[in-house]
Amino acid sequence: MPADCGRLALVGSPLYLCPAVAEIMPTTQRKTILLDFEKPLVELEDRISQIRDLAEDNDVDVSTQLRQLQTRADQLRQEIFASLTPAQRLQVARHPRRPSTLDYIQAVSDEWIELHGDRGSGKDDPALVGGIARFEGRPVVMLGHQKGRDTKDNVARNFGIASPGGYRKAMRLMAHANHFNMPIFAFIDTPGAFPGYEAEEMGQGEAIAYNLREMFSLDVPIICTVIGEGGSGGALGIGVGDRLMMFEHAVYTVASPEACAAILWKDAGRASEAAEALKITATDLKNLGILDVLLPAPLGGTHADPLRATQILKDALRENLEMLLTLAPAERRDRRYRKFRDIGVFTETAQNGQVS
Repeated sequence: MPADCGRLALVGSPLYLCPAVAEIMPTTQRKTILLDFEKPLVELEDRISQIRDLAEDNDVDVSTQLRQLQTRADQLRQEIFASLTPAQRLQVARHPRRPSTLDYIQAVSDEWIELHGDRGSGKDDPALVGGIARFEGRPVVMLGHQKGRDTKDNVARNFGIASPGGYRKAMRLMAHANHFNMPIFAFIDTPGAFPGYEAEEMGQGEAIAYNLREMFSLDVPIICTVIGEGGSGGALGIGVGDRLMMFEHAVYTVASPEACAAILWKDAGRASEAAEALKITATDLKNLGILDVLLPAPLGGTHADPLRATQILKDALRENLEMLLTLAPAERRDRRYRKFRDIGVFTETAQNGQVS
């Protein structure tokens, strides 16, 4: 890979990488995608743009008014993203312009070689990618779910919904990492594992369960990061690690709010209500003791400033890896096991004050 590869830059709105990975991140200008709660902000910014254009056409100084309006726009942006509901955070987590697994891998690694196939089915699942990389001079294995950048790419990658072969490929790469003493970085971004007939026939449940068991036994450090949407067993199939990190507007849930609402109330239209009840946000999971590291997202989401998001991720990976490398393999395994065993443990206090 050329020396300047793996470094993100902005060309207009879309992301841009060096020519070697241009296929992953196209540079063509695309239409802005607005989320419903962003419309008041966009209307204000359009008004600022119109006033600026009129002032230039008529040679009028309105710099004071423009500064006031821009200040108001900045305040409005802060207010909007500071008060997002769980359902709105889910919208941000699913934003099609967010950096993907391959984007982050290319950006944080010095070198990257993608590896393919599960060595069993004779196929390669493009919904779950992985390979060998060099992170600040250290060989590592990086893997994760990969969604597409447009409809055609999403169909080819099955919208990041991995098959049994994808999870077996991931486990093959993790076993390789363990054999050669390479830390593992896993990036989670999927609505769930593929539930189709063929996937069940190929052992979807077994493939995920096998990964869960084997990841607990690996000697090397494992850092899992939810970069967008973490859904159900499809996320957990590569999510057993020493550290769980999440971006501020990412979500992690046992089932999508739409599925939960359809199951509980026979009404997918109550997804917003389900999102609230499921406790899917990074803040919720931090408070519940499930999340280890909450990564602050750039204002507006990771797609608003991918350069900043990448640096935040890289710094967190470095810091947590350095800490994990100070532990002996046996201690890492023990802590990893106890971390997951402690999830869901709680105490109940009776009315008489006794703890049960």
